[in-house]
This record gives sequence, structure tokens and C-alpha cells, in this order.
Amino acid sequence: MGICFRILLLFGSCWIISGEPLLLYANRRDLRIVDVAHEKANATVVVGGLEDAAAVDYVYSQGLIYWSDVSEEAIKRTFFNQSGASTAQTVVPGLAAPDGLACDWLGKKLYWTDSDTNRIEVAELDGSLRKVVFWQELDQPRAIALDPERGFMYWTDWGEVPKIERAGMDGTNRSMIINKDIHWPNGLTVDYGQQKLYWADAKHNFIHRSNLDGSSREVVVKGELPHPFALTLYEETLFWTDWNTHSIHSCRKQTGREQRIVHSHIFSPMDLHVFSPKRQPVSRSSPCSQNNGGCSHLCLLSPTRPFYRCACPTGVQLLEDEKTCRDGATQMLLLARRTDLRQISLDTPDFTDIILQVDDIRHAIAIDYDPVEGYVYWTDDDVKAIRRSLLDGSDAQFVVTSQVNHPDGIAVDWIARNLYWTDTGTDRIEVTRLNGTMRKILISEDLDEPRAIVLDPVAGYMYWTDWGEVPKIERADLDGMERVVMVNTSLGWPNGLALDYDERKIYWGDAKTDKIEVLNMNGTGRRVLVEDKLPHIFGFSLLGDYIYWTDWQRRSIERVHKHTADREFIIDQLPDLMGLKATHVNEAFGTNRCAENNGGCSHLCLHTPQGVHCGCPNGLELISDLQTCIVPEAFLLFSRHTDIRRISLETNNNNVAIPLTGVKEASALDFDVTDNRIYWTDITLKTISRAFMNGSALEHVVQFGLDYPEGMAVDWLGKNLYWADTGTNRIEVAKLDGQHRQVLVWKDLDSPRALALDPAEGYMYWTEWGGKPKIDRAAMDGTGRITLVSDVGRANGLTIDYAERRLYWADLDTTLIESSNML
Repeated sequence: MGICFRILLLFGSCWIISGEPLLLYANRRDLRIVDVAHEKANATVVVGGLEDAAAVDYVYSQGLIYWSDVSEEAIKRTFFNQSGASTAQTVVPGLAAPDGLACDWLGKKLYWTDSDTNRIEVAELDGSLRKVVFWQELDQPRAIALDPERGFMYWTDWGEVPKIERAGMDGTNRSMIINKDIHWPNGLTVDYGQQKLYWADAKHNFIHRSNLDGSSREVVVKGELPHPFALTLYEETLFWTDWNTHSIHSCRKQTGREQRIVHSHIFSPMDLHVFSPKRQPVSRSSPCSQNNGGCSHLCLLSPTRPFYRCACPTGVQLLEDEKTCRDGATQMLLLARRTDLRQISLDTPDFTDIILQVDDIRHAIAIDYDPVEGYVYWTDDDVKAIRRSLLDGSDAQFVVTSQVNHPDGIAVDWIARNLYWTDTGTDRIEVTRLNGTMRKILISEDLDEPRAIVLDPVAGYMYWTDWGEVPKIERADLDGMERVVMVNTSLGWPNGLALDYDERKIYWGDAKTDKIEVLNMNGTGRRVLVEDKLPHIFGFSLLGDYIYWTDWQRRSIERVHKHTADREFIIDQLPDLMGLKATHVNEAFGTNRCAENNGGCSHLCLHTPQGVHCGCPNGLELISDLQTCIVPEAFLLFSRHTDIRRISLETNNNNVAIPLTGVKEASALDFDVTDNRIYWTDITLKTISRAFMNGSALEHVVQFGLDYPEGMAVDWLGKNLYWADTGTNRIEVAKLDGQHRQVLVWKDLDSPRALALDPAEGYMYWTEWGGKPKIDRAAMDGTGRITLVSDVGRANGLTIDYAERRLYWADLDTTLIESSNML
């Protein structure tokens, strides 16, 4: 009986196609429908502009057409009715090689094979509630076909042992039904009426059939097929695509006779199906159609009573009522790869990795998790930032974006709500609140290549590895004080570090010695746990009885039982593996005084073994109550060659380093109070630089033409920068950003050294260390030069008392501090 379709093409023309059968096929670049009842019928494009469409199927009752795109690594769909096809929608992203696709029109599910990950998966028709059905003993699964009325699915396998298998659509009753005289089993289709299974073999060039259990195998077409790919049936006719002939062929399904080409000149024929409601019979209602079978999530058809089974999304456990799924995974492995983040549930045995939907990950390295708020934190070495997002990829945020160079380690203090990280570029350990505010440098001295960092917030300690010239594992209080070297012998590249809080042990992985070792937290009992087949450990984590790690060379994630040393692979052959974190998803343990009211601290609460230590962000100072941080109105800046430090003149706090990178030999210093910026000269780098007091926005304002810039001063009124260069014997000026540079004084200068300005009066003062040491004065444009003090030694540290109108300096020869009036 004929059926009429009115199909709207993408370019706007209308075609009338009548009769049956209609064949829907994938052509790599598009999907097409052709009426094979007409010998010269043209194919109608349903969806065009595709990358690499391979598998195709449909749900006739809902007007849905699905296809897999191997290039885009996704499964897509479109609504198709008398008015044509709608915009394509991606329903399953993040696949590797989705070669096979099948729609359960009765239970309203989507099944597919992935020949790269060697999985068979299922999801709702919209791609939600995705679940791995099979993941073991699969080796390049290819075609897949469903028999929803009987609850079975069938698939071909192209691996070292080619075969055809079947199982319940719920994952039960798996069996191998064909494993002899088979090599490249491409196409697969089911004759529902006669209960037969048909398949094509592209190596042996035949089409065979059997009963649905694999018995009574018969030859349909023998040795006459160049390269058959996909199969489909309609009543008494069998159709297949052929790669060599670029055509669709047909024959009588019972005898294989009456072979003919029904459609030719196809660009690249792939999968095909007869597009008809007769190929999707419904003789009974689905047991999942009413109230979803009572299932909280997936209701999957089954070959055995009650002919359905409830199932959960990948990684989620089914509760004892066999109807309800948990809210989500309880234990999880979080993985940082270079360009994506992945999560692996540890609740179920399939260990399926799911990509977090976060954009613009360039080079992720370290990863950690906050079980309290559910945020994943990671470092990105390319964008030089620390970021976070929720587990579903939503609410992605940048947490720290400045003064981040090579952030290799990261750790969450889930009690005090702080974030710690190591940076092998700046050679620092820093801390902020979890939202990136209140940043503070904790350790900046005697760090060479700090890498992994882990916290014990209940005890108040942090531990980190350093794989510099003297590799070591260190410990300090969470405020950075009381440093102790735990291990400094027989180490190479200690990449990974993990704490066993229950048994009070430290575990680490070394990428140079190729060992996993353990030590008691009191420093005793060091021993080797694993020393075989560990070519390059990087990421490292511990949860429960297992230690997890990534290996760069093996491209794998493994775990080992900490007591029995039994090992197993979690994932094999996944490139670009970096850090990982094994964690409870919603369970946090322990407490300390920082958990209540932030320990009474106005800013950072840092728990130590001695109790709460309130910390202040860079630029703030702690007042005498030891709880409150303020912005000091007066402070002392001084350089120590490789860093610049400050001391509050109000609170008398210990000096702290300004967070600046790349300082080699800082000499002259000045400060622009109107802009809150520090300026300094570096006589090794031969530069003049500036940065804000918090260390941000560091820039070199003068980089060329300097030799030994010993003197420098800021004109805070004219917004100019002055400096004296002992090597070039010049005094120069430029705008504060280094622009419009000009030489002011160059004649009769003999080793100018210290420089001071009096912008209100328009004078500059400098010292000279040459043959006749002296102190000179000139107008700030270089004119009107006079000698102010002639009988001095090597005068250094020139400064002005503007209120008393006096000039002060230190004489290195007499070791005295002297002064004179400014006239």
C-alpha cells in the first residue's frame, strides 16, 4: 500500500515522494531519503552540510532522525515531518568513534557503539541519563541492531576475535552467537517477522543469516559483494550499501536472487534503514510506557520477566528497591587532561570517564575538589590562572588570574575555606579564600621547583614536594611557618603526594626513581610500596584503601591497594594525563576553630597546630588584636637584591615580601603614593620596573640604554621618573610609563649614584662617587646646576626632610649618617 511524503529540501524546493520502501541513508556529508520503487528516483537531502555522518536511525512515531558524526565525535538528531527537517541538535557529545547507532522505538531509548572506547551505551532519546551497558570484552564494536519487542540487542565486533553478540537491552543475558567464518562484520539487521538475523562481511564478501540465537546459519549472498557495509530489510527485500560500487543494492532476502542496483552514484554510502512504520512494529505496549516502569531514571527493556529493568546513569548506583537511583556518585576520580577535565565514578565497576562541559581549557595541570560546595578547582599553565566550576561544568569562574606562572600544585582547605597552590615559575606557595580574594604569599624562600601540595587542615599542616636541585618533601604549618624537611634522600622527581589521614601516613610517587613510597607522618618507617612498571608518575591521590596515579608514558590511570599492593587499571591509553583527585563527592570530615566565624579573623583564618593564626592579604597588616587586618598608612620599603619587602611602621609586623617575579638585583626604590605603585631599578637586568603594591601589573618601563642604574626617584607631581646611571654617567627623565625619555645631565658627571627630588620646589639632588665625591643640585629640567656639598665620601641613600628643609645621606666611608640644609 502506498504512502505519501512531502519533503522540504534545504534549498527550498518541494519534492513529492510516494510509494514504499523509502530508504534513509548516511552519505558522510549529508543524510538522504530515496524512493527505490522508482528506478530513476533522485535522493532527497534531509540534512546537509555534515562532517562525517556514519550511522543513522530514526523513531518514526516521533518524527526523529538520529545520526552519528565521527568527525564531530557526537550523536545528533533532527525532527523530520511533512514540512522538512529542523535544525540539527547534538544529543550525545564527547564520543570517540560512534560507529553504530540504534533507536529503541518501543522503550524510547538510544543505543550506540564506540569502537575507540570499546563501549556500548544507552541514553534517553534526548541524550540524557547516559549509561554504559557494556565495557568489558569488547574490541572495536561496530554495527548494532535492536529487537525491542523481545528485549534483545545485537552487535558486531571487529576486533582480534571477530564475532556477533547479543544481550538483553538491559545488559543481561549476554552471549556470543557467531564467532566462526567471520572477519569484518559490518552490517546487521533483524527480520522481526521471521525472527532472523542478517549480517554482511566485507572481508569474506558475503551476506549470511541465522536464527536470533545464532543457530541455523545460512548463506544469502556468497562471494559476490565487493565491499558491503550496512544492511536493512523491507518485507521480502534485503538492501545494502557497498563502498566499492558507491551504490545501494537489493536482493530477495530468502534466496539472494534478483540482485540489482537500486540507487547509484552515492558519494560515500554508509548506514541505511528502510524509513517506514512497518520496520518499527508495536504489537504490545512497552512496560516502560506507564510511569516509566516505576523507575526513577532509566527504564530498559529486558528479555526476561517483568521484561524491563530499572537502571541508573553511568557511575550512579541503584538502591536496594531496584527502582531508585542515588542522587549521584558518592566517590569520584577527577582527572585533569591538557585540554579537558573528566570525572570517573568509583561507585560502579565500569570506570567510565565523562568530560566536564567547561570551555577554553588550554593546559590543565593540577586539580582538587571542595566536597562542601561541590566545586572543582584546577590550574591552567597556558592561560596562567586558577579556575573552578561545578561538577556539571556550570558556574565556571576564574579564581586567580595575576602573578600565576607555572601553577603545578593545588589544594583545598575545606574547613577554613582557603585555597593553596605551588608555583614553579614564581617559586612560591600562596593562599587565598576559595573565591580568589585575600591572596597571601606564605613561602617564597628556599623553594626551587615546588610541585605537589596536600593539606591536613585538622592537624594544621601542609606538605609539598620540591624536585629542584635538592629534591625534598617538606612540611609547614598552614600559615607557612615552622618548616620541616621530611624527606631529602633518594628522591628524583617527587611529582605526586597524598596523605592517609586515618593511618597518619604520607605517600608519594617519584617519576625519576619510578617508585611509590610511604612514610609515617612523624618521619619514621619509610618504605617502598610499588617499584615495578612506573615509568613516569605525575598525578597522585589517595581515597580509602587505594592510591591512584596518572602515568605519562603508559597513558594510563592505575590504582594500588595500600595494604595488599594489588594493582588494576582504571583507564588505559588515554593521552595527555595530568593531575587527578580521588574524593568523596558530598562528604567532608574534621573541624577546627576556623570552621566557626572564620576563627574570629577579619580576613584569612589559617589553622596551625598552635591554634588559629589570622593572616592578612598582601598589602594589609595585622594590628595588635591579632585578628584584624588594616591598610597601613606608613610602611618601610627595602630591597634585598632578589626581592622587595615591606614593614609596617604602625604595627611593627615582621617584614613581608612584595609578590614580584623575576627580581634579580633590585637597587634603587621609590613609591608613587597617588598610584600605589612601587618603582625599582635592577642592575643585573639593567631595567627600571614598576608594579602595584600587591605585586600585580608588573612591567619594565625602561629596558634599553641602561648600564648601572643606581639612583632613581619618582616625581609625584609631574608624573615623571628620574634616574642616575653610574655606568653611562647620565641623569635621565621619562614619563612614569617610560615614554618620552630625555637626558638631562651628562657633562662633568662622574659616577652619579643616589638621587632625590623636591618636586614642590622644582629641584633634584644627586651624589657622585668619582674622583671628587660630592652632592650636587639642579633644577628638575637639568639647568642651574651647583655643588651643594663638596667634602663628602661615598654618599649614598640620599633623602629629603621636606618639613625641616634638610638633606640626609649615609656616608659609606665614614659610616656616618649626615645632613645639611638644602640651600
